[in-house]
Amino acid sequence: MKDTYSEQELLEILRIVEDPELGYSIVDLGLVYRAEQVGEAIEVDFTLTSPGCPIGEQLRTDIVLTLRNVTGKSMVQANVVWNPPWTIERASDDIRLEMGYPIW
Repeated sequence: MKDTYSEQELLEILRIVEDPELGYSIVDLGLVYRAEQVGEAIEVDFTLTSPGCPIGEQLRTDIVLTLRNVTGKSMVQANVVWNPPWTIERASDDIRLEMGYPIW
């Protein structure tokens, strides 16, 4: 385990976490807005596909446990944010195609 993780490394780790309803990585869905190591702590800002989405706490737990297990860091904070609101355009091209959305 390393002392310091870059944003890209944290995002790669978070690809393990899937949205349980859609079955896609939360990173590929565009749900992760920020992943950053601040001192010894790791902070993640993420959103949900809608404010009424019932899986917020489950995703928060999955994010925290995944990052703790992979990095060995005990201080991991995952925050739900609503700004900007999530839209399908944040998802990867592959996911949008699979879901039947156009690619621009």
